[in-house]
Amino acid sequence: MSNHLDPLSNPLNIEIIQEIDNLDLPIMQKHHLRILAHCLQILKIISEENSFEYQNKNSLREWCDNQSKKFDDKKFSDLFYEQLESASKKLSTFSKKIGKNIEDLEIDDLVLLVEQR
Repeated sequence: MSNHLDPLSNPLNIEIIQEIDNLDLPIMQKHHLRILAHCLQILKIISEENSFEYQNKNSLREWCDNQSKKFDDKKFSDLFYEQLESASKKLSTFSKKIGKNIEDLEIDDLVLLVEQR
């Protein structure tokens, strides 16, 4: 099994984490940025591995259910799904606003999103 499916691993690489940490943003905006970047990476992983649009709620739900099996925790799946669905909507709306596909969003784009808040 690849490392990015390990529930204890972080889909963000160390370079992205350091890039975020080095930004001149308040700590809460950095935290929000890390969460959005983490969710975006998960959505990209889901899309790549399953060849589906992550906006498809059934596929997203199925992926979250599969992740929760590792913990044998249905509540985890429900909460994880709600959070990823919410992030997906936010990222999708923002990507359309700036004329990009969600898959093409980069850290600079997410910084703009966080700063608009």
